[in-house]
This record gives sequence, C-alpha cells and structure tokens, in this order.
Amino acid sequence: MAEILTSAQMRAAEQAAMASGVVTGLELMERAGQGVVTAVLDAWPDLAHSAYKAVVLCGPGNNGGDGFVIARLLKQRGWEVEVFLYGTPEKLPPDARANYEKWHGLGEVAGFADLCVGQIENCDLVIDALFGTGLTRPIPAEMAALAQGLAHTNLAARRVAVDLPSGLCSDSGRILGDNPSAVFPSDLTVSFHTLKLGHVLGQGPQICGQVAVADIGLNSVDDTSQHGATVTLYDGPPGSVLAKQSIGHKYSHGHALILTGPSGKTGAARLAARAALRVGAGLVTLGTPHEAVTEVVAQITALMLTEIDTPDLLTRVLSDPRLNALCFGPGFGVARAGAFLPAVLASGRATVLDADALTALARSDSGFAGLHENCVLTPHAGEFKRLFPDLAARLAEPPLTGPAYSKVDATRSAAQRAGCTVLFKGPETVIASPDGQCSISAAVYERAAPWLATAGAGDVLAGLIAGLMARGFPPHQAAATAAWLHVETARCFGPGLIAEDLSDTLPKVLRGLGL
Repeated sequence: MAEILTSAQMRAAEQAAMASGVVTGLELMERAGQGVVTAVLDAWPDLAHSAYKAVVLCGPGNNGGDGFVIARLLKQRGWEVEVFLYGTPEKLPPDARANYEKWHGLGEVAGFADLCVGQIENCDLVIDALFGTGLTRPIPAEMAALAQGLAHTNLAARRVAVDLPSGLCSDSGRILGDNPSAVFPSDLTVSFHTLKLGHVLGQGPQICGQVAVADIGLNSVDDTSQHGATVTLYDGPPGSVLAKQSIGHKYSHGHALILTGPSGKTGAARLAARAALRVGAGLVTLGTPHEAVTEVVAQITALMLTEIDTPDLLTRVLSDPRLNALCFGPGFGVARAGAFLPAVLASGRATVLDADALTALARSDSGFAGLHENCVLTPHAGEFKRLFPDLAARLAEPPLTGPAYSKVDATRSAAQRAGCTVLFKGPETVIASPDGQCSISAAVYERAAPWLATAGAGDVLAGLIAGLMARGFPPHQAAATAAWLHVETARCFGPGLIAEDLSDTLPKVLRGLGL
C-alpha cells in the first residue's frame, strides 16, 4: 500500500529533505526534469531515436523551473525546442530563475502572449509546466482560451503534464473555476515521489491520460503528518492476509447472515451471500421471509436458510453467538428495512448496511444514533446524497479555489458523523473510518473496470465485506480488501461480465495471490 499525498504534504516532504541537507532545491528540480524526460521516452520509445520538436510552457513558479530543465535536456538530445514563459523572469523563484538562465544560454524564451494554437499544432511534444500541484485558483483567461482552442484542434502532438495538468486541483481532481474547459488535458502526467490525490479523484483520471511516478530521491514523508493524515492507495492485500488457517472448522471462519427481500426480490441478497461464502466465510445463512422460502430454496445449495419474517424473529436468530456478521439492505425494500433497522443495529454485530438499508437509515428519526463502530455503510453517490446532503452539496459546488473540497474530505466527514466506516462507491472508491484512516481503491488507468457498471455488482461488494468481517477482518480492512477484490475480479473476467460472474471468478483471483 502506497501513501498518496496532498500538495501541502508534498511540499512538506520536499522542505524536510532540503532542510536536512540531503538535497538542494536545484538538485530536486534537475531530478524532476530528468524524470519527465525519462518517462516520456519510456512511454513513447520512438521519440528516443531521432530529433523532434517540442514546445515547453513554463509557469511563474517552480513547476516552470522544471520546464526549463526539460527544455535543456531535450535540446541536448538534439531536439528543436521552443519555450514560452507565463510571467516575467525577474519574478521567478530562485531555483527556477537559475534554470531559466541555464536555458537562456541555449535558446530564447518567448512570452506567453506570443503563443498560439498553430505553433503547437506543428510540434511533436507539448510540455505543460505551467502550475502543477501549486494551483489554488482557476487558470488565467488567456490560458483557458488556449486550452479551449487546443481541445477543438486535431492535435498530433503528445501532451505531457509536469506533476499535474494545469487547471486541475491537486487535492481533489476537480477543475478549478466554473469553466469546464479551463484545463490542459494530457496524454501523460509525470508525478514526483508519489501520486497525488488529484491523479485518482474526480476528473483526474480522464484529464491526466496515463500517469508515471518519477523518483526524485525523497526517502521519507514522515514530516507530512502535520499537514493532515495521509491517504493510502490500496493496492491489494498480501496473500497471507486472506489465507485460511490450516486447522479449525467452518465456525472458525465465521458465520454471516444475509437478510433477503420478499418473493421476487431475493436475487440481490443471494448474490451477496454467494460472495460472502466465496471470500472465505465458514457458513452463510440467508434470512428469508416465509413467502420467499420456496423461491430461495430452489436457487441455493451451499448456502443455508432460515425464516425471518419479523424484527423479533431476527433478534431471536441473532441470539446464536456464532452468527458474527450481518449484511442488510440488498433488495430488502425500504419500508421493511425501516422496520428491521433497530433490531439490526441493536445486535451490535459487524454489519454491512447497503442499498435499501441506507435509504431507510436516511429516513430514520434516530439518524446515526444507533450505528456503532462495527458498521460499514456502502453508499453510491445518490445514497450518499440522501445520507449526507450537506456534504454532497459541497461536492457539487463549483470549486473556485484550491485546495478544493474532495471525495476524500466528504467521506472522512461522513465517517466521523456516522461513527463508523463509510465506503463511498465509484471508480475511485473511498473508504474512511472515524479515526481518520482513509484508503482509496481506484479502478482507474490500467485498473479501470467499466464492466462493474452492471446490475447486482454492488450487492456482491456488500457480500464480500460481510464475508471478510465474518472472518474477523476489522471494518476498514474488510471494506478496502473487498473493494480491491471486486475490481480485480471484474478485470480478471473482462467484457461480458454480469454480477453472477464475480463470485465464480474470485477463486482465480485468490489463487493469483498465492493462496
């Protein structure tokens, strides 16, 4: 698992490294420029074998200094390079000014006002070194006009962003301002040291193209904690975490109870139950109303079944201490979920609240009062809006300044308010807990899994979480691991995926982890 940083945390890491005397600002800038050139040639090896033409757009800060280094390194490889500076040399920071002077010995620097779309149309590579992670306001109008012009041009040039496409908020992945065209989309974005939140959140994955991370020699980010708790980019569990003990019996691995809807609506819970069993829960029982027993019995084999028609019957079933995890909501019906909700929460069991249970919770007079630390809420965007309307409203507001309010901010606030773990679904699924722990399971870039946009996929995710909690996983770990397995299983199966395929493909994914 890798840490993913905010712009403030990245600055802290750089400042700590420079303060320690391990590296100077000029050395960091040189490494960053070399990292971009290396990433470009790795992405497009054909560019290494001849001289081409590049246009480098340099901004008024240290990102612009990186651009001057890139221009010099390309020039030294025999490239024809044109450099445009937004701002004046006299106002550049010291390190950026030093690299401006180094470049000035090799070539001219034109003003940004001299740049037009036609000059970029005729080049092979465009380097966006305008603002990077330091942007706190919408890009200037003349830049927005250029970006819009490029967006409507059949541009042959390959576009590269230094750290982050200009116009994009580093902490939220949102375009700053109310003009959706005020951003420079890239084919390749080269980040330094680690990914930033903006690379995986919001519009980041669509605007960044592909992302490479260049090592610039920052060995520690210990000093970043003063700028807020870091976020983990969850890249999968070690196989040993998911392995079952070699001794024991089925009850050693937990017993999950999945509550089903009425007749004709039991499919969602059956999907969840099968996923819970596949992920390693020792037993899984479907709690089914009398009217749906025949329907469910005809569809299951390894799953067990018990009749639960009323909240009182649920309480009686849960008197068995071996039932240690509960999944509540898929296909259940909102009105029924409202009636069962108090009994579910009173049990104190590790509980996944999904689908109709979330809507019932949003409508409940008691609100979040009955939730406990062993609950996991799994809202998609619409359910999140019902549960946390003020947080959703903040996310919907145009981000006029940076750092902009992000999905990470919203999910962390939701977890603190609810007093339990919240998994906010989406291509960039964010998992947060009341103690500030936060993880992102990102199905973006090479991990994109568009086939998950299919009916029932969310029910499978709820079952995976319940199955892992039955096995004893803490709520946050269960949610993050389940979200990762969910994506990996969809990627393993590929196009044509339907929800039933997820559980059946899971064993192949688990074997790939060495189990």
